[in-house]
This record gives sequence, C-alpha cells and structure tokens, in this order.
Amino acid sequence: MVLIIGFTLLALLLASVVAAASTLYIEHKKLLSMADGASVAAADSYTLGGTTEGSSRPAAVLTGERVRSVTASYLGRNNAYARFDRLAIGGGTGSPDSSSADVVLTAVAHPPIVSFLLPEGIPIEARSTARSRLTR
Repeated sequence: MVLIIGFTLLALLLASVVAAASTLYIEHKKLLSMADGASVAAADSYTLGGTTEGSSRPAAVLTGERVRSVTASYLGRNNAYARFDRLAIGGGTGSPDSSSADVVLTAVAHPPIVSFLLPEGIPIEARSTARSRLTR
C-alpha cells in the first residue's frame, strides 16, 4: 500500500513537471513566432538610402527607432498584448547595422499545476532577426 501511494505521488509529480515544461516550451514558441513576424515586418519597412558616388545601386536602410515603432505597431495589430502576460519589447530591439531588424520580445509564462509555487510566473524571451535586401 505504501509503495502504491509513493509510486502514485511520484507519477503525479512527474506528470506536473512535464506539463509545466511543455507549457513553457509552447509559450516560448508562440513568442518566437510573434518575434519572427515583427522582425519581418520591421525589415520590410526600410527606406531607400542614398547611393554613394561610386555605386548606382540604392540600399535598404533601417533605423532602430523605425524597427521599434513597427514592432509595436505589429504587436498591436495582431492583438499580442492580450495573448501574452506582461509582453514587452526588449532593449535589444533595433537595427545594429542599418540593414537588419533585430527584435527582442519578453513575456511571462504561467505553467499549470505548479503556478501556486511560482505566482509571478516564469519570464521568457524570444529573439529574431530579419534582413532587408534589395534584389533585381
């Protein structure tokens, strides 16, 4: 009887850990998908840069401010703030080289069953990069 009770408790503990880990994984993948979409939208919002004297080809130019504003707009249009708890645009969001859009999103995930142990939730972060390239 003691062994059956012990095995049952161990099985329930294992099931709750697997459920919590699965929930965190799925929430991270959802956040990553949102970051991917935001980075592609930001990369598509380029402006044509001036050409240099030796080159006749225009270049796609991105600014960090534009990437952040397009990311915020994308999240608002896709109702992301309602889908994720404490969704925020991370500090690494911008354009480090004026041709790629780096998007960092942070949120908080709440795993089932063990949420009473972690009432604040578990912070998750997703990073995505998209590059603008003009081709002919």
